[in-house]
Amino acid sequence: MVEVDVDVARTAAAALADAAPTVGEHPWTGRTFTAGWGSSDVLDVTLVDPQLVVEVDVDVARDGAGRWRHPVRLHRARPDLTASDVPSFRTGRG
Repeated sequence: MVEVDVDVARTAAAALADAAPTVGEHPWTGRTFTAGWGSSDVLDVTLVDPQLVVEVDVDVARDGAGRWRHPVRLHRARPDLTASDVPSFRTGRG
């Protein structure tokens, strides 16, 4: 079970409460999300306009499809950043 910081989760939930589904292209269009490592259950997701930036803790291990092998943990919200301040997964950092 992945532990979640309740205050961080509340901040994220409040920021996403009024999020609207994306109109047009989204950075994650075409990606699938599963319930966990080794799971074949694909989660039903709604891609929204990327307006909230959060930091996550992840292990660098990925599978052949580029999915993280271990749970991704929400670390903190970053209201000081916008989505355009963050490099996409395709480009990485430098």
